[in-house]
Amino acid sequence: MAEQKIKQDAIHIGKNIRDIRKRKKIKQTDMVAQLQLRGIHMTRESLVKIERGIQHIYATQLKGIRDVLKTTYDEILK
Repeated sequence: MAEQKIKQDAIHIGKNIRDIRKRKKIKQTDMVAQLQLRGIHMTRESLVKIERGIQHIYATQLKGIRDVLKTTYDEILK
């Protein structure tokens, strides 16, 4: 079964991820490395596109980002 993509149309998921990441002073490369250690395939380029709202995010990526940022879905999806 294909993994579910989460569209960013009405919700500014990428902007929220970027804001939380910057607030916690985590570099994009460090975040990608942490995701890869958790078995989540993502490149820095993919993260940039997600943060800009250009690329949809997969549910597993969202969960991994939530875990790396030590935040909640509510904070990311607000």
